[in-house]
Amino acid sequence: MAAPLLSVRNLRTVFGTGGGGIVAVDDVSFDVAPREVVGIVGESGSGKSVTALSIMGLLPQPQGRIAAGAILFEGRDLLQMPPRERRALRGGAMGMVFQEPMTSLNPVFTIGDQIVETIRQHERMGTRAARARAVDMLGRVGIAAPARRLDDYPHQLSGGMRQRVMIAMALACSPRLLLADEPTTALDVTIQAQLLDLLRDLQAEFGMAIVLITHNMGVIAEFADRVLVMYAGRMAEEAPVGRIFDAPKHPYTIGLLASTPDIVEDNVRLRTIPGTLPNLADLPPGCRFAPRCTRAIEACGAGQPPMRDFAADHRAACIRADMDAAP
Repeated sequence: MAAPLLSVRNLRTVFGTGGGGIVAVDDVSFDVAPREVVGIVGESGSGKSVTALSIMGLLPQPQGRIAAGAILFEGRDLLQMPPRERRALRGGAMGMVFQEPMTSLNPVFTIGDQIVETIRQHERMGTRAARARAVDMLGRVGIAAPARRLDDYPHQLSGGMRQRVMIAMALACSPRLLLADEPTTALDVTIQAQLLDLLRDLQAEFGMAIVLITHNMGVIAEFADRVLVMYAGRMAEEAPVGRIFDAPKHPYTIGLLASTPDIVEDNVRLRTIPGTLPNLADLPPGCRFAPRCTRAIEACGAGQPPMRDFAADHRAACIRADMDAAP
């Protein structure tokens, strides 16, 4: 079996310093194999984006810090790298598509300037050659008249086009790992489908692994090989995508699936998960999902449930995961 391209081990990310800070990501571990697509799902506030920012070394400073754990990329611990070496990886071997392209792109520079800057930062290339590659990348991501669009500003492009620009920028230096944070958020379903097809084609062309962050289970079903379910900063379940949909174990995963519309059965009433995510500054004792879970018993509040193996590639953090009843 090939060594993982990315290996995250016991990651703990904290914001603030007073009173120990707020733990946004708590003891998260997972691997990403070469060419694999790993989806990370969960409600807003589950720790998905913070996990990606921790991997990329883009936590807001000085508020955010990694308090424990290891992040291995191609066998090297990113947390032990000198800042200069890590910057060389970011945007080169590791790319990221951010959640909101309008705020991620600089409004006072053309998209060409921003893509060219990324290329020249990581490649020994002159401005003319870098512009030629930028035009090529814009064409690959499906932007018409890319040479002309290169001199447009972000506000002159639609939301879907800005997202394509972000993808072009992230892939300009042929990364081996791409982190895509909600790449289809706020786009209509037609543009969403086009972007997913685009990512799939580009993955095959570049041979890269992808970590896809989303709250959309439909996107996960369409695109991911394996799924990580996060809740309140912790891992709830991990399994291949087929097993997550066919035999979910954690009540939270079952709840997410039950709240997803079925395009075949149009008369099925959607269920909701009662309550809201807990305040990370005032977490409940024991299982963090217990206050919202109809399966919860007294033992659920006794301590954090460990991840249990249900198959070689399927694990979940629930002491009642063998129950058949829905949450």
